[in-house]
Amino acid sequence: MKTNEFIPSINFHLWEPCNMRCNFCFATFQDVKQTILPKGHLPAKEALEVVTKIAEAGFEKITFAGGEPLLCKWLPKLIKTAKQSGMTTMIVTNGSKLTEEFLKENKPYLDWIAVSVDSLEEENNIRIGRAITGKRPLSKAFYYDLVDTIRKYGYGLKINTVVNKINYKDNLTEFIEYANPQRWKVLQVLPIVGQNDIKIDAFKITDKEYNYFLNTHKDVRSIVPESNDEIKGSYVMIDPAGRFFDNAQGKHNYSKPILEVGVNHALQTMNYNLEKFLNRGGVYDWVVETH
Repeated sequence: MKTNEFIPSINFHLWEPCNMRCNFCFATFQDVKQTILPKGHLPAKEALEVVTKIAEAGFEKITFAGGEPLLCKWLPKLIKTAKQSGMTTMIVTNGSKLTEEFLKENKPYLDWIAVSVDSLEEENNIRIGRAITGKRPLSKAFYYDLVDTIRKYGYGLKINTVVNKINYKDNLTEFIEYANPQRWKVLQVLPIVGQNDIKIDAFKITDKEYNYFLNTHKDVRSIVPESNDEIKGSYVMIDPAGRFFDNAQGKHNYSKPILEVGVNHALQTMNYNLEKFLNRGGVYDWVVETH
């Protein structure tokens, strides 16, 4: 990545473990776990160092993702460090572990919460694997209550939906209008070699099927569509081992560890596309008022 192509937003997939079993997941990191990181995450001290180095390098927004980041006991420390270093902070969660206590305690340091909601039909979520241990889906009422609670504490709200063979005929309009997120990101299910290629065939959709879902929701104001082409190469990401990675070629390409070689050196080996990032609406009004 050329230095004049600096993407200001970064996703830190700090935690490989997850309590759900989404069959299409494009961030399973089993390769990382089997090769260099048996636990599936860095020790707290090193994860904190990674966050500090990202801030020093000039990134403006950090999203903590997983796996399921709320399984990480030191997530609040990472969020606080990021915020105190001047970054806008966000987490992406499946919502199952998002407690009122967490929302209350992290309000001074956490700006945004992104909730992954693929379907409100329990049967669909079981087929997708968007369920605790793949067996216990969250109820429709749970999702409605969850957005109420997030809103109650004044967080920025984003909803992520992965459109796939199981849910592309769903209609989420009523829920999205109720939740009223600042952004509803609608992603086309993405095949990634080495991450989800064993199960992905049952979930892949054609552009026509993806557009069917988009057309169903064309009147939803907050929708932000992201096709496979728009996703690839447009996200700056860090894996659970503290390495940059990209997915531009349909598989994960990893840098050397940031704590070994530094941010700039590691970034040079990545294939990130600023134009794609900007075209997919990667820059938006993400700075929320100071708490």
